[in-house]
Amino acid sequence: MVGGEAPISNVSDTARWVAAYRARETARPDALFQDPLADRLAGPQGYAIADAAPSIMRNGWPVIARTKLMDDLISKSINEGCDRILNLAAGLDTRPYRLDLPADFVWVEADLPEILEEKEASLAGETPHCVLIRRAVDLADPEAREKFLDEALGAIGPVTARASKALVLTEGLLFYLDVDTVTDLVRALTRPEVAWWMADTNLGTLRMRSESLLENAPMKFEPPGGLTFFEELGWQPLEVEELLVHARKYRRAPWFLRPFTYLPAPDLRKPMRRPWSGVIRFRQE
Repeated sequence: MVGGEAPISNVSDTARWVAAYRARETARPDALFQDPLADRLAGPQGYAIADAAPSIMRNGWPVIARTKLMDDLISKSINEGCDRILNLAAGLDTRPYRLDLPADFVWVEADLPEILEEKEASLAGETPHCVLIRRAVDLADPEAREKFLDEALGAIGPVTARASKALVLTEGLLFYLDVDTVTDLVRALTRPEVAWWMADTNLGTLRMRSESLLENAPMKFEPPGGLTFFEELGWQPLEVEELLVHARKYRRAPWFLRPFTYLPAPDLRKPMRRPWSGVIRFRQE
């Protein structure tokens, strides 16, 4: 508890929480990535939430592994010809400022007005490494979402060309949506300009979440049928990376969880016998 209130008061606070973990990773001598802006964005609230997290994830290993995996898959996509990234529910992500990106690369962020205003104020004076465009939009509103996607994949801001091989990033988003909203979102991304979509998702893990910490930002989504849910919507998994396995490889997994990383990989299209959480990069069929 912080100041007599729940550490997380809304979904936006989870962005500060994630930033706190990125800041702590950056401060390590063996850091997997550098995010010098994360400390500023986390603020006291972000660190308070991190300190109140369950002991099983207090060091932030899921966030650190997810961040590193997504960084690497973004670089891989760019090397494969990606010409635009759409970061939906971008929150306090700072990749346009910390990744080695071409100066003319186009990166579009979308989120609610309040969090974008806070982010722009906090990062005033900082220069991104690419062409960065932000748009305020409620992604749960189908009409607003379609309008945003039309704009973001077309000639937007100073950019005169349409995207041809875009990557859509939904980091830390799907958890907070219900199944119907996720279904609508995934279908909306099925456009010729979108080559890849990357998300993090859970299979059999919702029951492990701390209800006390997340009562004001409840996690709702777990794909029914596992990967089959996404395949039936027209998206085939290219890379399926388990967070805990990579956290062990990165030397970030808690010692008491490491033995589980040596178990046989589960079939993610069948009912889960153990929790699984990971990062998936999809391509359209």
